[in-house]
Amino acid sequence: MIARFAPTVDFFTTDRCYADARRYLPILFEKRDLGSEDAMAVLEGLTGWVRIVDNSLYASYEGEARKRIAARDVDDWPVVALALLLECPIWTEDADFFGTGVATWTSNLVHLYFGE
Repeated sequence: MIARFAPTVDFFTTDRCYADARRYLPILFEKRDLGSEDAMAVLEGLTGWVRIVDNSLYASYEGEARKRIAARDVDDWPVVALALLLECPIWTEDADFFGTGVATWTSNLVHLYFGE
């Protein structure tokens, strides 16, 4: 879906999310006795379409973001902070972001937000 909408939609993620994906994807694949090379190649390829935003750009929203997600998983504050900075919704399947005051879209409906 990212490849389909990349010509008309800007995609962003936090540096922390990207680092976590690089760290945990191989572990998850190994637990399932699967090779992670293809998954890592896909992740690396996404950097052509998804902009990785450095913490220094969204850090000023940390306090507000932590307040909004404190009841769920406070470690997810960077995603909320980035959404606040960019004034954009979060595309997620993680219910921790629901009720944070930031619009969220799930994969089955996000195409509507993208204007399809």
